[in-house]
Amino acid sequence: MWIVAPLAVLGAVGAGWLIYRFIVDPIVADAADAIKLTLAILTLTGAVLAGVYAYRKQRIAESDAHRADANQFADRYTTAAGQLGHDKAAVRLAGVYALARLADDWEEQRQVCIDVLCAYLRMPYQTNPNANGYKEGEREVRHTIIRLIRDHLRLAPTHPHSWQGCDFDFTAVSFDGGDLSGAVFSGGTVSFTRAEFTGGTVSFNRATVSGGTVDFRRAAFSGGLVSFDRAMFSGGTVNFNRATFSGGRISFDGAKFSGSTVGFAAATFSGGTVGFDDAVFSGGTVNFGGATLSSTFILVRFNRAAFSGGAVSFQDAMFSGGLVSFDGAAFSGGLVRFNEATFSDGLIRFNDATFSNGLVSFDGVTLSGGSVDLRSVASWATPPRFDDGVSGNPPTGLLLPSPVVGS
Repeated sequence: MWIVAPLAVLGAVGAGWLIYRFIVDPIVADAADAIKLTLAILTLTGAVLAGVYAYRKQRIAESDAHRADANQFADRYTTAAGQLGHDKAAVRLAGVYALARLADDWEEQRQVCIDVLCAYLRMPYQTNPNANGYKEGEREVRHTIIRLIRDHLRLAPTHPHSWQGCDFDFTAVSFDGGDLSGAVFSGGTVSFTRAEFTGGTVSFNRATVSGGTVDFRRAAFSGGLVSFDRAMFSGGTVNFNRATFSGGRISFDGAKFSGSTVGFAAATFSGGTVGFDDAVFSGGTVNFGGATLSSTFILVRFNRAAFSGGAVSFQDAMFSGGLVSFDGAAFSGGLVRFNEATFSDGLIRFNDATFSNGLVSFDGVTLSGGSVDLRSVASWATPPRFDDGVSGNPPTGLLLPSPVVGS
């Protein structure tokens, strides 16, 4: 200090003399005015240097604080992750809540925290108390994770703790229930690929899909209910392609489709129910192309659905059992397509349906068994189309009203 201070004074005096001698004195005649200008320049220079020093000091302090925060977050992460592996359910629950809170506070590593919670759900899950690997209270822990994810997906995207736009990997997870009702999927990917739904209710009621992908490819549904009742589909994709349905129920009752694509392409139905009762189709696509319905215990319902736009496609589907019902449906626009479908059993029914516009197409359909029953249609302003003929030996399954209205 005793060395730096005198040197600083000498430096300031020297700088003042140089400014006075080579800058101020040549342009200012009066000596007093020259001294005043020199002092003003020195003061301004000192202020600039002090500002630079303060800014640099602040940046160093912020960097140290950020480093301290990162270390604190890392410690919290390690603690929470350790709790998730504890034998007691209460401790595991504490770890779940701690990790969710950390995801809120640590935005830079939010996706990592979410990935850990999803990875916990992907761990082996045993529901039989007498089997090896059974953990007391595990169902509550798993359902708490799902509920916390739901709560964060309900928050507006501008909320600092919203998880909208993040990815959620539920690949091969075993579900026996869970509540995602009211969640908003506006970006990112939610993967239920190869997940197993064996019981309980997984609820997406009143959810909104406006972007991103909710993926159920190759998932297996053998029991329980997956419900999208009154959900809104205005963008993005919900994908059940190549999924297998041997039981349980998928419900889109009262859902509104104005954009999204919902796909069941190449799915296999040997049991269960897929319902679109009272759904409203004004845009988007529901695609059962190439699906196989092979049992009398299958029901696909569009009862009282309203079609004013968009498309529902069963193109190239194979029907060897089950019922597809459009009872009471209203067609004022859009397209329902069974082109090139093959019927060896089962029933397609349009009881009390009204056709004021839009199109239902059976171009190139093959009827070697089963029935397409159009006898009880309520009104025929735009009758179904059979432009490419109906093949079969004979096509006795095509049941039209009398007189025949058709191609």
